[in-house]
Amino acid sequence: MAIRQKSEFEFIVIMASLMSLVSLSIDALLPALTDISDTIGVTDSQNNQLLITMIFLGLGFGQLISGPLSDSFGRKPAIFLGFIVFAVASLVCIFATSLEMMIAGRILQGIGLSAPRTISIAMIRDRFSGNYMAKVMSFVVVIFILVPIIAPALGKIMLDLYGWKSIFYSQLFFGVFVMLWFWKRQPETLKPENKRAFKFALFVSGVKEFIKHKNAIVFTLFSGFITGSFMVYLSASQLIFEEQYNLKEEFPFIFAGLAVGVGFATFLNGTLVLKLGMFKLVRIFAIVFTLVPIVYIGLYYGKPNPSIVILIIFFWLQFFAIGFLFGNTRALAMEPIGHIAGIGAAINGFVSTIMAVPIATFIGSFIKTTALPLFIGFFVCGSMAIALIQYLHFSNARELSKTNRS
Repeated sequence: MAIRQKSEFEFIVIMASLMSLVSLSIDALLPALTDISDTIGVTDSQNNQLLITMIFLGLGFGQLISGPLSDSFGRKPAIFLGFIVFAVASLVCIFATSLEMMIAGRILQGIGLSAPRTISIAMIRDRFSGNYMAKVMSFVVVIFILVPIIAPALGKIMLDLYGWKSIFYSQLFFGVFVMLWFWKRQPETLKPENKRAFKFALFVSGVKEFIKHKNAIVFTLFSGFITGSFMVYLSASQLIFEEQYNLKEEFPFIFAGLAVGVGFATFLNGTLVLKLGMFKLVRIFAIVFTLVPIVYIGLYYGKPNPSIVILIIFFWLQFFAIGFLFGNTRALAMEPIGHIAGIGAAINGFVSTIMAVPIATFIGSFIKTTALPLFIGFFVCGSMAIALIQYLHFSNARELSKTNRS
């Protein structure tokens, strides 16, 4: 009997739940980084950031596998395979006795999670296109953003009651629930006639097709800079709030409050994108994203951290801008490559993530006594993103002018 969904809303919630596995695996662990490092013998607190950035490394490379698999065998089988890898990797993390073993487990977790993260985007592209796809993406992200809001607090509760290993177990239980729901309620979105034989040539032809589309390339690079700067915050937030501000107990609630900024912006984006369009919103908020750190740097360069209230205000403005960038840039990159949605999403995710990891690692290495390096990173990455947007704008205008003359 064919699997049927009751509503488009259920599809949105299922896609958000698949993406949330990634967020839960990152954000719920943040309050436990110090305890984990003590258990596995980490002596330098800056190495705690590796437990966050390395899962992104796995996400980047894993997408090169999960994307082509989904184009060949279907979206659902590829997601189930990815979850099995994630489950095995979670057990590696639970029984880790060294930093190296924990990092291996986190990379493997990322490889497994690359399937639900990437393929959920391909499934959205299978069903929608244009500004309406961006609207659906916005609503997916709104639900998805609930996880960063509550995950650190849940992680702190689990940590205090049962220890850090319970956080990994809870991720597994949530994952099993989502997989069962996905299996019972979500139909396959890849039409049989669109399946491609799985071979290396499939990936090569996908790359060749991807690089034909200027928008796909530009917005993939754009995503890499924005994701990289945001990844610095994810990996260094525990150090900033717990060590620089001595707010270990308050950290989960501060993190949740800042996540609301992203969620609120993403919710507004779902309405505004149909009126203004994706490209215009991205141009506006790329500028906002870059202006906010300029003000911060001007006020606090060479000075100690400001009060926690001031820092939170600047972070909130920064993440409000990010809320308009994440979904729109991914949708803009995917728009011209719907015919290779699986491989296209994989290439997009791989390039942006592999860009983001070294960016985050480099900027994060400077965050020791103040949060200033993070805002410098925001400014540099925002400037690069604006340059890409301007290049695309002038390039499209020039091509339009040539077409009109001919």
